[in-house]
Amino acid sequence: MIWSKEEVLSRSEIEQLQLSRLQDTVKRVYEKVPHYKQKFDEAGVKPEDIKSLRDLSKLPFTVKSDLRDTYPFGLFTCPKEDLVRIHASSGTTGKPTVVGYTKNDLAIWTELTSRVAAMGGATSKDIAQIAFGYGLFTGAFGLHYGLENIGASVIPMSSGNTEKQIMIMKDFGTTVLVSTPSYALYMAEVAKEMGIDPKKDLNVKIGLFGGEGSTEAMRAELNEKWGMFATENYGMSELIGPGVSGECEALKGMHIAEDHFIAEIINPDTGEILPEGEYGELVITTITKEALPIIRYRTKDITKLMYETCECGRTFVRMAKCHGRSDDMLVIRGVNVFPSQIEEIIIKTEGISPHYEIVVDRLGYLDTMSIQIELEDDSILDSYVQLNALEKSLKHKLKTVLGIDATIKLVEQKSLQRFMGKAKRVTDLRKDDNK
Repeated sequence: MIWSKEEVLSRSEIEQLQLSRLQDTVKRVYEKVPHYKQKFDEAGVKPEDIKSLRDLSKLPFTVKSDLRDTYPFGLFTCPKEDLVRIHASSGTTGKPTVVGYTKNDLAIWTELTSRVAAMGGATSKDIAQIAFGYGLFTGAFGLHYGLENIGASVIPMSSGNTEKQIMIMKDFGTTVLVSTPSYALYMAEVAKEMGIDPKKDLNVKIGLFGGEGSTEAMRAELNEKWGMFATENYGMSELIGPGVSGECEALKGMHIAEDHFIAEIINPDTGEILPEGEYGELVITTITKEALPIIRYRTKDITKLMYETCECGRTFVRMAKCHGRSDDMLVIRGVNVFPSQIEEIIIKTEGISPHYEIVVDRLGYLDTMSIQIELEDDSILDSYVQLNALEKSLKHKLKTVLGIDATIKLVEQKSLQRFMGKAKRVTDLRKDDNK
């Protein structure tokens, strides 16, 4: 279902709207945010220099450290009394990145997540269970209001208490699940332990997944375990939260809400804008936010843009599933490795579960990578021949795809940590040791 008329605007109408809103946004941040004024002046650009969308490239990038350097409210364009909501993302290096919303910002956010829910197939007849954590994290609240806005019944379960999650799904007749894909896989595992087959005994038909990237193999695994139609949506707190883009039922990429955001793809090393269809780092400019407009935000996510009209009828540009993050990319003995490449091989291999941990270390001057993967059936541990054959098969597949060797260790079921939010799959001991 197409939720709003803007989703089918012509390319010329989209670009005309984007330019007008971009010019207003650039003028506002230049006049009201000293940090942006300084950055623009250092780059030698003024608001009046933005005469076309091509001129966006003249503006400097915004990065996460800009939000931390101006903590908590230094990038805001409105007084604090105009804020009706404040969120923040977790800070791994100390202070979090703070984001805020005016009343109009919340209305826009609700509209955007309504589009995402409708794209994924949710309707007013659905009962949606939100298993994102409620709190400073934006994911739960954003999709909560979007689903309510389309008329669905919302169960604000939050994350955790997994057995109760399953009980509520069964008793309340949940039809839509909102969570990270890794937590959805864990819930399916717990349901089986409770004697409940998610596909036969529950009524969850739609998955609206976000908060972390996932592969097509993981989607297939989710669909198989739940008997659902799994879609992915994209967003981040700095931009607005969930709602930046989402998949329609064609599953040909995530439609970016171009009436509210301008997307670019750059070379992550040089900052150069890449041609249409090439993979690179996604850069997003917000053009309708009041409290916290962001200019050319470097998301660190690796994807590509597709401009042809989708078979669903929407005309907004689509972004491919993220291949990984430019800052999460592992460089091992000179080879670029994305965890998503490893995950796809693991999920497609019979006899092992989708739970794994990658550990990167350095032995002398040589990088090493080991991968612990849970078995589906612990009885294999009693058979050296079977265990050795499976480890060798995985090692060969990974070498073929990645071009480097990895040590494979198959471990018993439930021995690796489970995640109710974003899964942490990589431990890089080289960074921890400052090597």
